[in-house]
Amino acid sequence: MTEDLYSILRKDVRFIEGLNACINCGTCTAICPAAEFYNYDPRFIVNTVQSKDNNRIKELLKSDTIWYCGECLSCKTRCPRDNTPGYIIQALRHLSHQSGYFVESEKGRQSLAIKRTVGEEILKSGYCMFVDRITTEMHPEQGPVWDWVRKNAKEVYERCGGNYKGEGVGAMRKIPDEALAELKSIFDVSGGTEFFENIEEHSKRKAEELKLQFDNTNDCEYFKHVYSSNNNKHTIK
Repeated sequence: MTEDLYSILRKDVRFIEGLNACINCGTCTAICPAAEFYNYDPRFIVNTVQSKDNNRIKELLKSDTIWYCGECLSCKTRCPRDNTPGYIIQALRHLSHQSGYFVESEKGRQSLAIKRTVGEEILKSGYCMFVDRITTEMHPEQGPVWDWVRKNAKEVYERCGGNYKGEGVGAMRKIPDEALAELKSIFDVSGGTEFFENIEEHSKRKAEELKLQFDNTNDCEYFKHVYSSNNNKHTIK
């Protein structure tokens, strides 16, 4: 029996706020920055959801399509019926993560990389990304100057008015342990911890299916695979 995915979507506040009465005018696609570069059409996504066809919605959850949106919400500002396709995308992404369908697409599988870098960094240091762990090995676009900045981080950030790993206030300051503990509690209570665990669980399942080595490090085969893979089919030719 096919899951009633549409009914699940209807319970998501983002879906409730995002879909009022689409008239298929295409304004969202016309204004969408992502649609200019990616094989992406917000109107198609809204049409698919409005069809209430669970098989079509399931294919959407398994596809790369829902991961192209940059959530700039330009669609919200222009829709004549006050719809917000960006909110609908957020609801679809959440359902894709919940159901595990995200591992069926190249872009969806990259959720593991985001979780292990940005997500875990928030809990480790209180920052989305901390200078010490932004290496040119993982971020070659930073260039060789970045290696020098990291090596001389204390001096560089102090000259810029920062407080690198210092107590008190200022950019790059050390976040107190009690604040990090409180942040972890927020993740636990709000479902963030369970959300992270779900990404790991389904990623491990997909790694086994692809016969790629999987562990909790960023050196495992599966992480490297999702971090660097690009089938070159995402953008408009």
